[in-house]
Amino acid sequence: MTELMYDINSGAIAGVLFGSMLLAIEIGLRVGFSAKNSATEASRSHVSAIQSSILGILALLLAFTFSLSLQRFDSRSEAVVNEANAIGTAYLRAQLLPASLRDDAQVALREYLELRVQASAVSGIERAEREELLTKTARSQTTLWGFARRAAEANPNPNPVTSGLFIQSLNEVFDAFGRRVAALDRHVPEMVLLLLYVTFVMAGAIVGFASGAGGHRPSMASYIMIVLMVVLVFIILDLDRPRRGVIEVSQKSLYDLQAAIKGEAKALGTQPPANTSVPASTGQR
Repeated sequence: MTELMYDINSGAIAGVLFGSMLLAIEIGLRVGFSAKNSATEASRSHVSAIQSSILGILALLLAFTFSLSLQRFDSRSEAVVNEANAIGTAYLRAQLLPASLRDDAQVALREYLELRVQASAVSGIERAEREELLTKTARSQTTLWGFARRAAEANPNPNPVTSGLFIQSLNEVFDAFGRRVAALDRHVPEMVLLLLYVTFVMAGAIVGFASGAGGHRPSMASYIMIVLMVVLVFIILDLDRPRRGVIEVSQKSLYDLQAAIKGEAKALGTQPPANTSVPASTGQR
C-alpha cells in the first residue's frame, strides 16, 4: 500500500500542522467571542471539560505514536547490528571451506557486504536505486548459496567443521537481510497519523473557543504547549523515516566490519573489490 505522507519532508508536515493549529485556534476564538454574551457559567464549565478531554486524548495519541515510532527505530538499529554480525560470522567460517572454494567465497561475501553498505546510504524515497540494489543483493545471495551447495556436494556426509557451519551462518545472513528489509518497511500507520492530525485541529479549535467564550485570547502558555506538541510530532515522523532526517540509525557496525575485512584482505595480499571504501558520512538513515 502506497503511503502518501512518507515522501513528504517531516519539517513540512510539522509546519502544516503548526499552521493548521493556529488557524483552528483563531477560528475557534472568533466563534467563542461571538458566543460570549450568550454563554453561561454552566456552558463555560462544559466547554472547559471538553477541552480537558480533547487534550487528554491528544496526549494519549502522542504517547502511543511516539512509543510506536521509537520501537521501530530500535528494531532498525538492532537489525543493522545483527546483519553485520551474521556477515562477519559467515566470512570467518568461509575460511573453513575447502581450498578450492575458500577464496572465491570470501570475495563473494566482501561484494555482498559492499552491497549492504551501499543500501544503507540509499533513502527510502529513492525507490529505483533501492530496487536495483535489492536485485543485485538477490543475485549475490544466489552466488553465495552456490558456494554452500558446492561445499555440501564436496562432502556427501557434511562435516560440521567445513561445510556445515558455513551453511548455517549463510542462512543467518539471509535471515538477517530479510529482517532488516522488513524493519525498514514498517512505519507508523498513516491512519494513526491522520487521526493525530484531526485531534490536533479539534484541540486547537476547542482551546480557541474556550478562550473566546471567556472573553480573552489564549495565553502564551497555550502557544508554548502547541509548539512543544508540534516538535514532538516532528520527532515521531523523523524516527519513522529510516534513512533520512535528523535522528540517524547508526550504520557503524557495517562500516567497521567492512574496514576490518578490507584490512585483513590487504594484510593477506588479497585485493578486495575496488568499491569497498567506507562512506565518510551518508547524512541519511
